[in-house]
Amino acid sequence: MSELLDKAQRALSSAVILLEAGDNDGACNRAYYAMFDAARAALTEGDDPLVVEQARTHNGLIAQFGLNLVKPGLVSGDLGRAFNRVEELRLIADYKTGEAITEDKARWAVSTSEDFVETMVDLIDQSSAPLPSV
Repeated sequence: MSELLDKAQRALSSAVILLEAGDNDGACNRAYYAMFDAARAALTEGDDPLVVEQARTHNGLIAQFGLNLVKPGLVSGDLGRAFNRVEELRLIADYKTGEAITEDKARWAVSTSEDFVETMVDLIDQSSAPLPSV
């Protein structure tokens, strides 16, 4: 597994631990970064990377994800929208005061992140698989 996917898996494990400890903000932060690193891996790794240059911003990466993975149908639009929504939750968790992340929202973010990371691992595995001989 690549360094980025390892990093995504560590962030996902941290999200689960934080969620179970009652830290909804921390869980959303780590869930988002698990998705972020998995998306970076899906865009830049495998035998035929879709993007050679790293995005310079979070919005840039999310835009590349939509353009290169969602739009051509390599991943579902629902997954792309979920990536955006978890980023919104992370921004609330990290920067807004007075707006609490509920346990339900944090659980959704962590669960969605688990599905997202698994999908990115599968996508990278498929792109790295040898083509069948004809």
